[in-house]
Amino acid sequence: MKALLLKDLNQWKEMKVEEIDKPTAGKGEVVVKIHAAGLNPVDYKTATGGNPNWTYPHILGLDAAGTIHEVGEGVTDWKIGDRVVYHGDFNKKGAYAEYGVTTAHTISRIPDSLSFEEAAALPTAGYTAYQALFRKLPMSSIDTILIHAGAGGVGGFAVQLAKNAGKTVISTASKHNHEYVRSLGADLVIDYKEDDVKEKVMAFTNGRGVDAVLDTVSRDNATASLDLIAYNGHIAHIAGAPDYLKVKPFTRVISFHEVALNAIHHNQDEVAERDLAKMGDELLALVAEKKVSPLIEQVITLEEVPETLVKLSERHVKGKIVCKIV
Repeated sequence: MKALLLKDLNQWKEMKVEEIDKPTAGKGEVVVKIHAAGLNPVDYKTATGGNPNWTYPHILGLDAAGTIHEVGEGVTDWKIGDRVVYHGDFNKKGAYAEYGVTTAHTISRIPDSLSFEEAAALPTAGYTAYQALFRKLPMSSIDTILIHAGAGGVGGFAVQLAKNAGKTVISTASKHNHEYVRSLGADLVIDYKEDDVKEKVMAFTNGRGVDAVLDTVSRDNATASLDLIAYNGHIAHIAGAPDYLKVKPFTRVISFHEVALNAIHHNQDEVAERDLAKMGDELLALVAEKKVSPLIEQVITLEEVPETLVKLSERHVKGKIVCKIV
C-alpha cells in the first residue's frame, strides 16, 4: 500500500509517499481502507520528540475515516464495507496511508449524510473538546465559559459545543479571526495580543469571572486564566497544568481537570476506550444534524501533508485540514 513514511526521529518535514506492507487485523481489530485523514499538531509534535514504541519507518496520523476492509477474530458488530471513523493510538502506525488497523470497539459509524472528509476532521480536536466539556466539566452547573484559541481545532469545536449546550461563550483569538469565532457561536471574542483579557472578562461578567475555562494554549496561559475563574469554578487544560499554588486554599475552591484524549489508549481500560466510540457517535450526530460544523478549511493530498504540517507548526492555521487519500 501507499503510505507517507517517517524514516526517523524528527524527519517529518522530509516524509515521502512510498510502498509498505498493508496491515492485517488481529483479534478484536479491523483494517480500514482509509479515504480521508485529519491533520493535527500532535503529528509533528510526537514526530519531533519521538516515541519509544515506534519502529521506523513509522506512519503518522491519528484521525482516519474510511470503509472496513477486513475484520479480525471476535469482531461481530461490524462488517466489510461499513463506513467508519476512529481516533488512533499514537503508539501504533497511523492514518497517512491507504489502510490502517484499529480496535473494533473504538470506531464510530459515519452517518450516510456525511463525507469521509467531514468525519476525518473530528476525532482528535472534536473528541478532545467533547471530552473536556461533557466528560470533565459539570456543564449543568456552568453558565459562562472562556474557551481559549477559538479559531483553532479544539477551540473551534468547543465554542460550537458550548453554545449548542446553551452556554454564554467567551473566546480569545487574533483580531483577524474574530468574525470567524463569532460565527461559531462566541458571544464575546477577545484579542489576546492587544486586549487585557482579564479586564475584558471581568467587565463582561460584572466582576464575577467565568464558571469555567478551557485552556488549549500553554501552562502559562492556564495559570493566568486562574484569575478569571469565579468561586467554585473549573479549568480544563490540554496543553499543560496551571500552577495550582496560585489559588490559595479556602478561597475560590477551583477544580482542575486534565484532558488527554490519547491517554485512553495507554491504560488498557476497555471501558474507557469504548467511550471514544460513544463520543464519536454523539459528535457525528451533531454534525449530521448541522448543529456543529466539522470546521474544514482545506482538503489536501497525501503528498502535501509534510508542508501543511509545517504551516500547522507555525500556529497560523484556523479550523481543520484534511488529507484525501482515496
